[in-house]
Amino acid sequence: MIPYSGGSSLEANFAAPFGGMSIDFAHMDAILALHADDMDVVVQPAVPWMELNERIKDSGLFFPVDPGPSAKIGGMVGTSCSGTNAVRYGTMKEWVVNLTVVLADGSVIKTRRRPRKTSAGYNLTNLFIGSEGTLGIVTEITLKLTVIPQETSVAVVPFPSIRDAAAAASQIMRAGVPVAAMEIMDEVQMSVINRVKATKRTWKEAPTMFFKFSGTKAGVQENIKLVKAIAQGHKAGKFEFTTDPADMKELWSARKEALWSMLALREGDLDVWSTDVAVPLSRLPDIIEVSKKEMDDLGLFASILGHIGDGNFHESILYNKNDPKEYEAVKNCVYRMVDRALEMDGTCTGEHSIGLGKKASLLKELGPETVEVMKSIKRALDPHWLLNPGKIMDH
Repeated sequence: MIPYSGGSSLEANFAAPFGGMSIDFAHMDAILALHADDMDVVVQPAVPWMELNERIKDSGLFFPVDPGPSAKIGGMVGTSCSGTNAVRYGTMKEWVVNLTVVLADGSVIKTRRRPRKTSAGYNLTNLFIGSEGTLGIVTEITLKLTVIPQETSVAVVPFPSIRDAAAAASQIMRAGVPVAAMEIMDEVQMSVINRVKATKRTWKEAPTMFFKFSGTKAGVQENIKLVKAIAQGHKAGKFEFTTDPADMKELWSARKEALWSMLALREGDLDVWSTDVAVPLSRLPDIIEVSKKEMDDLGLFASILGHIGDGNFHESILYNKNDPKEYEAVKNCVYRMVDRALEMDGTCTGEHSIGLGKKASLLKELGPETVEVMKSIKRALDPHWLLNPGKIMDH
């Protein structure tokens, strides 16, 4: 039994390697209750996060986790996703209050009640978040909300090299500047945006950082000033920023359209391999620099982008899926990057989750003893391995 909501995950999380039955939540797309005074909302799994924010905006509240535009809440829970706002607001785990879950034997549980905090028993909510539907099927989710900021600004700045940009990001975080988002796209990704005309403007094809600032008007202006000074100390180019809603949407659209722009290049036998890792902030410049060089050496169309403010970045490589030699070269490049992240005390996935492709990497990251504990939990809740088999770990 394989649960399916938005279909936007990238690690084959909803693939069916053994066949089986797909449980499509398409019609479970209701917002069941908005508790504005309590700053939470109860939803079904097929509610898109963007639609949720549009429908509750008059309350003065919003849900800050922002992965790909087509993502839905059920899949976001299953993968423990995050997005561009993670540097300020954290990941999905921080924003789920409770879950209603159907277990493999048909019983239905609620993981906890609705207060903001509890120390009652095991944290079953977080057990199911990131489990990719392998422990139970989530049918109802209570989410925390937060206040829409008084002021928001978006800024964009190019750098001469991706290492300069990564070094600037590390310094900004160490300086304690409370940016709402801090993203990076390399020169290849910027050229993709231009090539497919993903936005109205033509961008400079250089490593580029994208920032969001939010808070009070005075606070936003002060944070922009601090970030601009740090960026200039790392050879940054022209620093553009705006508070106009239309201009902000235009500036930020390049970042939000990055993956879809890359996917738009697929034709014939071409496909995109996109994956992520995360490392401690101090190791970010090193891993990005080495990984980018390895990608460039492939001689293929390949880019780096990601959530540089929390050490999480993505590789996207365009390759011929029917060319065994090319496929093997790309696969080796990707898994060398994953191994490099683990050598730096990082993780094989910051937000995409394990799916089918990173089971061996999970074993390297955590060790057989820890993965065996996970298997024990799986066996206790799903002894016949009926729920999304083949994901995270093998039987």
